[in-house]
Amino acid sequence: MTDQDEKLEVWIDQDLCTGDGICCQYAPDIFELDIDGLAYVKDEEGELLQKEGSSVLVPTIAVRDVRDSAKDCPGDCIHVRRQSDGVEVYGPNAEED
Repeated sequence: MTDQDEKLEVWIDQDLCTGDGICCQYAPDIFELDIDGLAYVKDEEGELLQKEGSSVLVPTIAVRDVRDSAKDCPGDCIHVRRQSDGVEVYGPNAEED
């Protein structure tokens, strides 16, 4: 599987978020810190999705940045999964390559 072949979605587990903001630095169009100090995903219009487990599709252009966010997140709270089967490809529950 290559990143280009699969549609991916991303969500954040706020219970594990440490508020470091690394994800926002990597992918500011996808992630944003709220006033509570935690990161959330944003929809296409830039609105924060604060409902637990909310996910957004990852635009092809942002796949690398979202992947790096998940890999470098100190809270291990970013989950990236294939939309087709729900398998986590990056994040704390992803199988190692």
